[in-house]
Amino acid sequence: MKQSLQLKLGQQLTMTPQLQQAIRLLQLSSMELELEVQQALDSNMMLELEEEEVRESFDFNSEGASPANPGESSDYEGGEAELGGGDEEFSVPSASEDIPEDLPVDSDWDEIFDNTLAATGPSSPNDDTSGEFDNVRSSSGSLREHLLWQVNLLQLTAADRAVAVAIVDAINEDGYLDATLEEIRDAVNADESLDDALELDEIGAVLKLVQALEPAGVGARDLKECLLLQFRQLPADTPMLALAQRVTEEYLDALGAREYAMIMRRLKIDQETLKQAIALIQSLNPRPGSQYGDEPAEYLVPDVFVRKSRGRWKVELNPDSVPHVRINPYYASMVRRADNSPGNSSLKAHLQEAKWFIKSLQSRSETLLKVATAIVERQKAFLDYGDEAMKPLVLHDIAEALGMHESTISRVTSRKYMHTPRGIYELKYFFSSHVSTSMGGEASSTAIRAVIKKLIAAEHTDKPLSDSKIANILSKQGINVARRTVAKYREAMQIPPSNERKRLA
Repeated sequence: MKQSLQLKLGQQLTMTPQLQQAIRLLQLSSMELELEVQQALDSNMMLELEEEEVRESFDFNSEGASPANPGESSDYEGGEAELGGGDEEFSVPSASEDIPEDLPVDSDWDEIFDNTLAATGPSSPNDDTSGEFDNVRSSSGSLREHLLWQVNLLQLTAADRAVAVAIVDAINEDGYLDATLEEIRDAVNADESLDDALELDEIGAVLKLVQALEPAGVGARDLKECLLLQFRQLPADTPMLALAQRVTEEYLDALGAREYAMIMRRLKIDQETLKQAIALIQSLNPRPGSQYGDEPAEYLVPDVFVRKSRGRWKVELNPDSVPHVRINPYYASMVRRADNSPGNSSLKAHLQEAKWFIKSLQSRSETLLKVATAIVERQKAFLDYGDEAMKPLVLHDIAEALGMHESTISRVTSRKYMHTPRGIYELKYFFSSHVSTSMGGEASSTAIRAVIKKLIAAEHTDKPLSDSKIANILSKQGINVARRTVAKYREAMQIPPSNERKRLA
């Protein structure tokens, strides 16, 4: 085999550490980015948070630059994009302006500090923010803790208290009792601290005490018992109380199957009377424990703001979600070019990593703004008129318009949120498949779902529209969708089928 030398030209993308870092930052959400920035600040001495009064531009040539200007925005009319910057100035009042130069000579230091603590303490009646931290912890505590607190207020024997605690431990998050009375009896009798074994009637008596606690309906073993327990805690003069109790106790399954004619025939009542009884039943809570929980509320932080100004939709980054970091000028001045000592080499490495990190943050902000601008430009009809005006859009459309790869668009739109006058939406919400129309055009699946939801909202409750009927209505409007497609969209919106939507007129 003869050996030879050949020259070949080709292009190859090398995943450098800098490129890998930029890609990783691009797909992070705002919360994850905040954690990443904090880790970078902890590990790199050259990085520091930028003070708000020095955030002025996108100049990344200097060492003290910021990755994004909170005022950068993109607004357009038609297909043209115009960038504009904010010129707001921030001033920090001096703390010394509120402190007098001379304090009274007869002031008592104990009095001063006592008054200060009283004014800033959590129990101060004049403090408007006394409940601020309590409001942050909005969780109302677990259902178990709430029930045990009420059990401790009851005057019970040691045996009854042990039974009550066992019953509370067997109640699930929805407020229902998951264990049988036999299982609770065996669990309590296994406790060697009790002198005598307990019987089922004693367990049942304590269960009634627990079922009388708040929230109403807690400790029930099924839906019927849960509703009846709530009826017992209503005032005796509540309208339709007796009828609603009878319907719940005798015809709950028929009520769930919408067999209204049979119920009215058996009870010998008219439609209006049954309708009032059903309204009272529906006012109860089928999951009494749902209002309690330990999981804190999760808040969405929008990455982009969209608003209409002078007839044009304007897109701008959320300044609170953009990290403002810069290179520490003091440590940067310590770097010497010709010095190859270990200490100076470490400073150079940290400086280079800091520049790469800031550049990656800038690239993330610029890419996010470009993608959001391109999305809004194509979905202006949605912002003006709602879901029914949503246009078909796929990742390839934005990628082709911006000259980027589809994977880049996918990373940018993942877990990024846009604040619009119609609400907060994930960027991926604006992408949807399309369905051909009879006129040769296309309709997005989001617009079709909006039309289906509108049709169901306007239907007669006594004769709800079936999936086939909805498909025929859409076909008359020029949207060609099959019955199974309507069923798929309806289930995606968590709308029950027609037989479960039937109501009394």
